[in-house]
Amino acid sequence: MAVPARTCGASRPGPAPTARPWPGCGPQPGPSSRRPASGPRRPLSLLLPSLLLLPLLAAPGASAYSFPQQHTMQHWARRLEQEVDGVMRIFGGVQQLREIYKDNRNLFEVQENEPQKLVEKVAGDIESLLDRKVQALKRLADAAENFQKAHRWQDNIKEEDILYYDAKADAELDDPESEDVERASKASTLRLDFIEDPNFKNKVNYSYTAVQIPTDIYKGSTVILNELNWTEALENVFIENRRQDPTLLWQVFGSATGVTRYYPATPWRAPKKIDLYDVRRRPWYIQGASSPKDMVIIVDVSGSVSGLTLKLMKTSVCEMLDTLSDDDYVNVASFNEKAQPVSCFTHLVQANVRNKKVFKEAVQGMVAKGTTGYKAGFEYAFDQLQNSNITRANCNKMIMMFTDGGEDRVQDVFEKYNWPNRTVRVFTFSVGQHNYDVTPLQWMACANKGYYFEIPSIGAIRINTQEYLDVLGRPMVLAGKEAKQVQWTNVYEDALGLGLVVTGTLPVFNLTQDGPGEKKNQLILGVMGIDVSLNDIKRLTPNYTLGANGYVFAIDLNGYVLLHPNLKPQTTNFREPVTLDFLDAELEDENKEEIRRSMIDGNKGHKQIRTLVKSLDERYIDEVIRNYTWVPIRSTNYSLGLVLPPYSTFYLQANLSDQILQVKYFEFLLPSSFESEGHVFIAPREYCKDLNASDNNTEFLKNFIELMEKVTPDSKQCNNFLLHNLILDTGITQQLVERVWRDQDLNTYSLLAVFAATDGGITRVFPNKAAEDWTENPEPFNASFYRRSLDNYGYVFKPPHQDTLLRPLELENDTVGVLVSTAVELSLGGRTLRPAVVGVKLDLEAWAEKFKVLASNRTHQDQPQKCGPSSHCEMDCEVNNEDLLCVLIDDGGFLVLSNQNHQWDQVGRFFSEVDANLMLALYNNSFYTRKESYDYQAACAPQPPGNLGAAPRGVFVPTIADFLNLAWWTSAAAWSLFQQLLYGLIYHSWFQADPAEAEGSSEARESSCVMKQTQYYFGSVNASYNAIIDCGNCSRLFHAQRLTNTNLLFVVAEKPLCSQCEAGRLLQKETHSDGPEQCELVQRPRYRRGPHICFDYNATEDTSDCGRGASFPPSLGVLVSLQLLLLLGLPPRPQPQVHAHASRRL
Repeated sequence: MAVPARTCGASRPGPAPTARPWPGCGPQPGPSSRRPASGPRRPLSLLLPSLLLLPLLAAPGASAYSFPQQHTMQHWARRLEQEVDGVMRIFGGVQQLREIYKDNRNLFEVQENEPQKLVEKVAGDIESLLDRKVQALKRLADAAENFQKAHRWQDNIKEEDILYYDAKADAELDDPESEDVERASKASTLRLDFIEDPNFKNKVNYSYTAVQIPTDIYKGSTVILNELNWTEALENVFIENRRQDPTLLWQVFGSATGVTRYYPATPWRAPKKIDLYDVRRRPWYIQGASSPKDMVIIVDVSGSVSGLTLKLMKTSVCEMLDTLSDDDYVNVASFNEKAQPVSCFTHLVQANVRNKKVFKEAVQGMVAKGTTGYKAGFEYAFDQLQNSNITRANCNKMIMMFTDGGEDRVQDVFEKYNWPNRTVRVFTFSVGQHNYDVTPLQWMACANKGYYFEIPSIGAIRINTQEYLDVLGRPMVLAGKEAKQVQWTNVYEDALGLGLVVTGTLPVFNLTQDGPGEKKNQLILGVMGIDVSLNDIKRLTPNYTLGANGYVFAIDLNGYVLLHPNLKPQTTNFREPVTLDFLDAELEDENKEEIRRSMIDGNKGHKQIRTLVKSLDERYIDEVIRNYTWVPIRSTNYSLGLVLPPYSTFYLQANLSDQILQVKYFEFLLPSSFESEGHVFIAPREYCKDLNASDNNTEFLKNFIELMEKVTPDSKQCNNFLLHNLILDTGITQQLVERVWRDQDLNTYSLLAVFAATDGGITRVFPNKAAEDWTENPEPFNASFYRRSLDNYGYVFKPPHQDTLLRPLELENDTVGVLVSTAVELSLGGRTLRPAVVGVKLDLEAWAEKFKVLASNRTHQDQPQKCGPSSHCEMDCEVNNEDLLCVLIDDGGFLVLSNQNHQWDQVGRFFSEVDANLMLALYNNSFYTRKESYDYQAACAPQPPGNLGAAPRGVFVPTIADFLNLAWWTSAAAWSLFQQLLYGLIYHSWFQADPAEAEGSSEARESSCVMKQTQYYFGSVNASYNAIIDCGNCSRLFHAQRLTNTNLLFVVAEKPLCSQCEAGRLLQKETHSDGPEQCELVQRPRYRRGPHICFDYNATEDTSDCGRGASFPPSLGVLVSLQLLLLLGLPPRPQPQVHAHASRRL
């Protein structure tokens, strides 16, 4: 859509008048006639260099000149095209390189990528890899159930009776204030030695397991000690699993009590701040412990809910949301006399990261007022769950009610909506300290197959907002073997530093019975998990045979990518999975939506599409053709896809059996040959196992040469395909030097360098000294110029990025250049491929001068055209550069060349930053199209917290009226304040703590955020085009024309003379964003499917265990003393431990 100018009139397309005087705000000169250029036209590449070195002549009075006519500018455009083409034909060496390949035809074979066979093979390899992990999981789960069944509960067990390695012990011993220092002295904690293991990116001990216990759980409780006792037997199973499959990574048992036992042992990655890790809140545990959920959270915001109680509710809701995964659906509403959603979401929405963020922000705005109306809240919740016109989980259905108490049981509501089948579970939460009768809340939960919880203080929030999973796990446990199905998770960040992983999960059930003939136990013991690193899966995919723009990707049932070259999260949150949708990893279109749907449905398919792709540097958009092929990965929820450009159907495979030739070509990699043959950069690939990697290419080449002196290219420890292709391309590019580059004078044509890059990983830059200023990626597949050249026909110009430019007066030895590159296309026996890219590097300053001459009316080589005072001439870009703006802009809208000397330091900048008015006119006239998208993987600097006062955030400060009211001192609010003292200060503003900051391995310096990206690319206009930018008395004429066989737009325009012609500026820079409007997105959710299995009902379920209460009666004397201490601002005290619940007794 065209962007209207803010202060200027809209640009009007149309032919330029035959004689338009040079505009100005003062009197206009009289009409003038055009004098056409004369003389025969010759290829501009043959112009003598002296033509470009002549000094500029002073222009005559501007009144004698008129704006050039359209065919004049078309003539200039043809001269520019011919000059570029001539230089590239002489120095690029495209034709000569084709001949070199054909001359060496006996040294390589042309292999074919058969998409269907390729994708099926990779899918099969991934299936085999994951199947080995599944077998290990099943052995662990079976062993755990048997060990626990054979275990005898010990009421009098003590800490010193248990010997284990506490993964957090070292960190706790380093903290002299930790309570665990004293406990560690009497506990039987192992001290282990560790060895560095690159597979784990960590120091490990293969002889032991490690145990991690959450900070808020008392390690010495009877439940925890019994758990440690029976899980110790898992150690031998872990070790045996690794013996059978040495590629296994972390093997983990996450217990429903909160204990994590993992193998091999390694110290816990203790954060600098409080460690909030609890395995029961990890994505893999949640997915394995229960089936998908449809949840409605209703929050009592009546007038009795105020102060700390309301804050507790807000925090509780946020913690509850963190127990949901992308397989779940949720909505949150507040109620008093009426119920209403807290956010813009009017129905259940997917519990993904962005939707949960909306809920969490909306919950903070809840205000307490009115009277309690349970009926309104529950009717709203049941209506939400009965809405069948929306996408939802269609499995477990539940209502979570948070309240401070009430007397109404709303039995009529349950009779109407939920009885007798009781398909919706009701969980009730009594929040805060109060004197209300909790019997109605307990009754609601018990009558609807739910559970009643109490949250008297901050310390009870985390444990009580996650234990509902035990109730949801009952049908799964009772289903027995039918429910013993391995599920694979979304991608997430491993807490122990392994990087991005997926985890296979398998629930572990309690098989014990309390006595003969007793009912089967329905408690879930925990979840067994085995990690698979994404890097291990990537190794099963073809690396370099697919070419620079071919790739493999995989998605899950949510459409989230498991593999994709664009999956590159800059920061990771331990509490959330990495969820990048396939349609966000690429530029979305209808074809890709169709492909995504087919993959989620588990179908096979193939489709060739025309689509848009971003360049690697995210500055450009290319319209390309891609072939998509996909198949499901059996026994998993994943689907695998292969993307190939048509030119990557075939690839070269070197066949260097002649060892003498190998040695000859290898010598051209030696630095001693660089002076005569040009500098060689080699792609930092894994050519051999013993090759030491380095970010410095000179050092990497040195390491490579040293290794090659010890092994041969045919060595078993090396990748023979990579090595042979590298050596072949070394020889082929050397022949290009010999045949083309060595005998040419680059200075004659103002070239800084010539270069060639190949699929084999060679980048040769000539002459050798030009390598000092070479800044492109030594891996051609990661170089933007290389990938764009393959996708575009003709010559691709790439100006230097503006941040790397010096001002013209500071240029030394003309080192700033513009890359011009083009792909080399081979046709061998009817098979077409593009194995290389060649190009030149233009001297920016010299070519800017040349550009003026080529876009001028010179008829002789020795001097520019003169125009006498009595004659009328057309302006040109050389003589009239003070009045006429002439520029070359690339297809992304970046300045490449200008006839304005003061703009040379702006080459590479988005043209709107150079001339906003003209760029807007080009956009409005469809020379450019805009594409906007969002980067959901960006990292942003953290926002400084607002200073709301001297009191610690989250601490309720009583008013003067409170102090004067004796009743306040004896009320539940004071007791709740005591709880706040013990927990709130310790947790450093629990209510607003940043989880990434709390759980990260180091203090958070950057946080995940959304960035809005805007790119421009050529629109539908291909012809020569004239238009007027209408600004009243200060209108501007301009002419724009695409240069054939390039990615350039040639623009000639009158320079603006009046400030009133300034217009709105188009933006191209990446900007911080909240992303697309979530309230609108949920109205058109993307297609997804939930897990194939659902366990939400079992007729034998025992629902009699449905809640418990706890009472902590306050003491008036203690309350008064503690409140006074709080007001005096005592420092934080050691954190109290929360005991595991007795109901977890096994």
